[in-house]
Amino acid sequence: MNYQPLGDRIVIKPLDPETKTKGGIVLPDTVKEKPQEGKVIAVGKGKMLDNGTVQKPEVKEGDIVLYGKYSGTEVTTKDGEEYLIVREEDILAIVKK
Repeated sequence: MNYQPLGDRIVIKPLDPETKTKGGIVLPDTVKEKPQEGKVIAVGKGKMLDNGTVQKPEVKEGDIVLYGKYSGTEVTTKDGEEYLIVREEDILAIVKK
């Protein structure tokens, strides 16, 4: 993938939705929820502040993050890969392991 996000935008690869419940029930495609968790693939340089300085993003490439359900813009590459481009403010949390 050759994307360099601008400003405070971040490119995320959504993680695959769960195919089974914790109880072992297999979920059909029609009831699977849109994932809200993904891996950060690329990060912009940061947000330009009013005083002219750039505030670096808190996330970095490789982080697993939670984002809003209807956040960002979905992008599909020529190879069929799906990505999500969001602003840093749309990221709700970094998942710690």
